[in-house]
Amino acid sequence: MKISIIIPAYNEEGNIIEVITEIEKVLDIEHELIVVNDHSTDKTKALVEGLLDKYKNLRLVDNKKQPGFANALLTGFAQASSEILLPVMGDLCDDLSTIKIMYDKINEGYDIVCGSRYMPGGSQIGSHKFKAFLSCLGGRVSKLILGIHTQDISNAFKMYRKKIFDEINLEAQSFDISFEIPVKAHFKGFKITQVPTTWKGRTKGESSFKVFSMLSKYIKIFFWALWQRLNFKKNA
Repeated sequence: MKISIIIPAYNEEGNIIEVITEIEKVLDIEHELIVVNDHSTDKTKALVEGLLDKYKNLRLVDNKKQPGFANALLTGFAQASSEILLPVMGDLCDDLSTIKIMYDKINEGYDIVCGSRYMPGGSQIGSHKFKAFLSCLGGRVSKLILGIHTQDISNAFKMYRKKIFDEINLEAQSFDISFEIPVKAHFKGFKITQVPTTWKGRTKGESSFKVFSMLSKYIKIFFWALWQRLNFKKNA
């Protein structure tokens, strides 16, 4: 099966050439590469355009909706030609060697495979300690209380079967979409698993993720999921 790799890119001129080059260097699975320009104001779009002749499987699309990670991601998903989807961040934080392991799990029958920093074998380098604490806590709570089989539910580095998006209604507008997708897929009965990965903090450019502004969004999704869980137990 071919994989569609989606790179949401907002002002990633310092990283975008390197991340595309690295993917093409290390990945030997048939794939297409879709860069979604998320209203960048720097040279991101022009740099990707300069690579289109070199990499025939590379496509560039614009997020024509409101700017933001969720809309950029969904734009890429909608453009994908394959049934397996994988977001890869444009700042070189994701461990590309994990992709083959994720792909093997998809072939075993899983619908979502989560890259996990917090399971045995996983790690992260250069993360803000408070942000890491919150994401680790969120993963553990989601696994213990909601029953979702991953310890790193907020990580955007997940492989999806495209069919799940026909079954779930997504409302997130930002990075919380990476939490919302597996939560809602779980309650639709899709199979979720995790594999260890290493996450690295960015060394170039500025992250648009703001932990305190995102916290309430994650909490809202969690309480929605908790209500679903309680209703399920009551009706079982």
